[in-house]
Amino acid sequence: MLASTASQLRTFHSLSPLPPLTFSSPFRLSLSFRQSKRKCTLQASVPPFPLRVSASSQAAPASTEAAKASSVPSEMKAWVYGEYGSVDVLKFDSNVSVPEVKEDQVLIKVAAAALNPVDFKRRQGKFKATDSPLPTVPGYDVAGVVVKVGSQVKDLKVGDEVYGDIHEKALEGPKQFGSLAEYTAIEEKLLAPKPKNLDFVQAAALPLAIETAYEGLERTGFSAGKSILVLNGAGGVGSLVIQLAKHVFGASRVAATSSTGKLELLKNLGADLAIDYTKENFEDLSEKFDVVYDAIGQCERAVKVVKEGGSVVALTGAVTPPGFRFVVTSNGAVLKKLNPFLESGKVKPVIDPKGPFPFNQVVEAFSYIETNRATGKVVIHPIP
Repeated sequence: MLASTASQLRTFHSLSPLPPLTFSSPFRLSLSFRQSKRKCTLQASVPPFPLRVSASSQAAPASTEAAKASSVPSEMKAWVYGEYGSVDVLKFDSNVSVPEVKEDQVLIKVAAAALNPVDFKRRQGKFKATDSPLPTVPGYDVAGVVVKVGSQVKDLKVGDEVYGDIHEKALEGPKQFGSLAEYTAIEEKLLAPKPKNLDFVQAAALPLAIETAYEGLERTGFSAGKSILVLNGAGGVGSLVIQLAKHVFGASRVAATSSTGKLELLKNLGADLAIDYTKENFEDLSEKFDVVYDAIGQCERAVKVVKEGGSVVALTGAVTPPGFRFVVTSNGAVLKKLNPFLESGKVKPVIDPKGPFPFNQVVEAFSYIETNRATGKVVIHPIP
């Protein structure tokens, strides 16, 4: 029984006057019920939702999540997979046991979650040798409200609004209980207070991507006055690399690549040079850069435009020297350090205009992120 097994485990950069983009195409959802071979299919429309690329520096409205989380049930709704494979292995289960809270953990009532490429690569079994045992509740990014605290938790308390990446090591024994559930347990050290000006959707879009962007820049020794080229500047990580390089590290020049329709987004994020990869090759540029941040898998080309002694961060694909790869370590201290830049509006998350996807459309959300065409982050909200 899945429930019994589970019991052992549960940008925004201001873009006005950019016009809002809305989508209202229908999506199909297939729900598989436990203990039954029956399936039902329903039609659902994603309500029109503007491209989320701006956020006020004013405080977000008071949360209603705390009221929802006043009592913790023994079972919860969650998305689960018991084998590796395509999106077809994802199953909705309404009787998953709420995870136990360890001494250094808090239990969060999940308000919003977000997907990352690592989510579908994990589901496909790309690193099953170091994965935790199946079944798995997927999800890394979370934003929500603390409803229970462990005995060694020092700073957080019930009612606190928090966000973070719940897996300290992305590829090495990530938790069986992810964020695509009503509740999840996470170590206090991996969390930070939710920025006051961001809602849960905005906050959920940040943790893994902004920590990856920041750690990559740190590892290159990036500092004020240096130049950088960001490949896939409109993606979840790339959109934050642009902003952090420009507004936190003090880059002298930021260049970035994207498709034609996203060039204006790059400029609004802080790019001095927006390159349309469908029309020009970045290797043909006359200038070279101190750092190239490859968030798309083109390291062999990226090394051709880095200065001698410079660095190339390669998040995916084959690595060509002097390129290097790293796997981000979740760290609430990094989020706390960046919170002032988020609360001032200097750094903002970018959320794909097709979202947020409701909880019953997690399959559709996975299918979409696997096209590699998402702008910014794919967010799941609301979560029951």
